[in-house]
Amino acid sequence: MDNEQKQPEQIAETVTPKKKKKKKSVKYYLIELLVKIIATVTALWILLSYIVAINVCHENSAYPMIKDGDFCLTYRLSELKQGDPVSYYADGHIKFARVIAFGGDTVDIKNDTVQVNGYNIAENVVYPTNLQGNALEFPYTIPDDCVFVLNDYRSDLSDSRTFGGIPLSDIQGTVVFIMRRRGI
Repeated sequence: MDNEQKQPEQIAETVTPKKKKKKKSVKYYLIELLVKIIATVTALWILLSYIVAINVCHENSAYPMIKDGDFCLTYRLSELKQGDPVSYYADGHIKFARVIAFGGDTVDIKNDTVQVNGYNIAENVVYPTNLQGNALEFPYTIPDDCVFVLNDYRSDLSDSRTFGGIPLSDIQGTVVFIMRRRGI
């Protein structure tokens, strides 16, 4: 019987009263908010500096694919391929065009056709490629670490026909998403 009477006493000794939660102060919440803001800003900075870029097209050089006023998302880490639409820096502005050839390739434009290393390239371009007013002599051999780009709107000569090979360091990335702002 002694055992039965001691058991409830032992149980009572092992149960401890619950501690009251300490109330969090305004200072705690402000610090927590500041840490979240800093983490978010840092993540966005890394994302926009090294992985993607967001630009607005201010010309019709890539028309009809990219129109004046379109938001364009470019992916900086992609490996460039022939025919990829890219954004690049030239004359202090962001421009949009398609990659036609790479360093070491020879580009020739004649009779509205584009040849790379002696072969015609397959393109879905609405406008003919002409040489009226271009600054280069063709055939043109692209320097190493450069790409040759052409606008989709071929009457606009603000591409490699004017600038020559575009250094890979000036290529911002491959266009992966376009959001129309006008004419939807």
